[in-house]
Amino acid sequence: MTLTPTRTLMTAAAAAGHGLGAFNVIHLETAEAIVDAAERAGLPVILQISQNCAQYHGALDPIALAMLAIATASSASVAVHLDHAEDEQLAYRAIDLGFGSVMYDGAHLEYDENVAITARVTQRAHAAGVYVEAELGKVGGKDGAHAPGVRTNPTEAVAFVTETGVDALAVAVGSSHAMTERSATLDTELIAQLHAALDIPLVLHGSSGASDAQIQAAIRGGMTKINVSTHLNVHFTAAVRHYLNAHPAAVDSRKYVAPGRDAVTTEAARLLSLFALVDSSDAQSTGGES
Repeated sequence: MTLTPTRTLMTAAAAAGHGLGAFNVIHLETAEAIVDAAERAGLPVILQISQNCAQYHGALDPIALAMLAIATASSASVAVHLDHAEDEQLAYRAIDLGFGSVMYDGAHLEYDENVAITARVTQRAHAAGVYVEAELGKVGGKDGAHAPGVRTNPTEAVAFVTETGVDALAVAVGSSHAMTERSATLDTELIAQLHAALDIPLVLHGSSGASDAQIQAAIRGGMTKINVSTHLNVHFTAAVRHYLNAHPAAVDSRKYVAPGRDAVTTEAARLLSLFALVDSSDAQSTGGES
């Protein structure tokens, strides 16, 4: 098992009609928790580092090398992915480090420039055997095409994929980033249309804002990669807060970070089973970005 190419996991999930969990790493503890969750669930997972995460740690290499080491040592099938890279050079660094996939986010650019740079990143990635995810137009950030009411046009999506040669496409179907309540309504009809129009897997960003039932309906309609970040952060922070409230004199950060890590493991394992459409009659639906 251990470190697995993203292409391998995405191809298998798409062929089976299952969802594949892609969870954002914030720090070492979340990487550990997510891999523990994959081992507990007996299911594959994608570990993601965003450009924001790399900036928080001062550079991509420190957190990326730690994440790669955790993935390599795992008994689960774990892929590593660069999420929302607006910096083209950051994508190239991830490729050089051995990431299985990169996402170039050209949402802030005009369409033609987005296509040109995305195609350039794709060419470089494919030469190294690296899988590429992209976004069409203003998909990404905290607003843009993930804002409620904005949708991806299937005809434009086909043109974008043809011009760039990407392997997976993040689409706007009603979800929104950074939601802490699961109140988004996903456009399952549009998901089905996009799935029929494109011959590459679809990616759902902002999944934390959608309910379990909505996400499973999206997967059955053709969604493959399911990105989650804020939802797991909510569980981590709640567990830390609970510990500190119960132990106000605590000063050793390991004492309160460990419950946060455990909480992420439990919820990430539940989500992996949910996305794989595994029956879990005793699973509890809980709240939460991706």
